[in-house]
Amino acid sequence: MKEPITLDGMKVFGPYTPGVKAGNQFWLSGQISIEQGDIVSQTKGALAKIDALLDAGGFKKEDICFAQVLLDTIEDYAAMNEVYGAWVEDMDVRPARAAFEAGALPKGALVEIVVQGVQS
Repeated sequence: MKEPITLDGMKVFGPYTPGVKAGNQFWLSGQISIEQGDIVSQTKGALAKIDALLDAGGFKKEDICFAQVLLDTIEDYAAMNEVYGAWVEDMDVRPARAAFEAGALPKGALVEIVVQGVQS
């Protein structure tokens, strides 16, 4: 049975659920953080939302199996990767990942991060 994963007062930008839990698996919708204007702050904000949603769903960061990083411009790859690298640094098994330029992200975001995984 599917269950929603959400946070009280969380703003969404379309007809979707921030996360879905089915048994020991989860899928989080792409997270953006447009409150700040630079790639470092937006990456940190998106990852903080992921941390909060994982916690709300009863999961932990180590349960992530795959991450997809969409960038407004590939020129932000190095700066995003530095923040992301610090976020996964303490994980025994880091998630598989794809990162690419998507351009024209929702609400003018510079980065959007999607994750999915299985509870250990």
